Amino acid sequence: MLRQATTPTVLIADDSPDDCLIAMRAWEESHLEFDVRCVHDGRELLDYLLRRRKYRAISNHPWPWLILLDLNMPRKDGRTVLVELRSHPEWCHIPVVVFSDSSKPQDIQNAETLGAYDFITKPGTFQEYQHVINELGQMVLTKKGAA
Repeated sequence: MLRQATTPTVLIADDSPDDCLIAMRAWEESHLEFDVRCVHDGRELLDYLLRRRKYRAISNHPWPWLILLDLNMPRKDGRTVLVELRSHPEWCHIPVVVFSDSSKPQDIQNAETLGAYDFITKPGTFQEYQHVINELGQMVLTKKGAA
């Protein structure tokens, strides 16, 4: 298994550049020391974890402590990726929080069934984003501190 970096890494998988930018800004303003990276679809997320294509240099792409996963992405959607993440022995321990525009009960239940740690509907304001990010950051730090 690859070793995690000292600074916790959060990997955001979202096809919306605006949503990535907002989430990354909220992490930055949380004043929690996280290295936040963004990939733009499920295939790129798996490339990152498998160290394929542009992610071949392991030292430049630290192992994530948390994955924020959008459900509806091109090439490989979040549902398919979640199944792959949970079935892989090196990835199954990484907390995956589904971070989606959806609030459909079916999507929430499906994500839970597929092994998501949590399901969060994307916030409507930047202040709400900051609140959610602070909670997620504290959860990651607490979970890793107990490990």
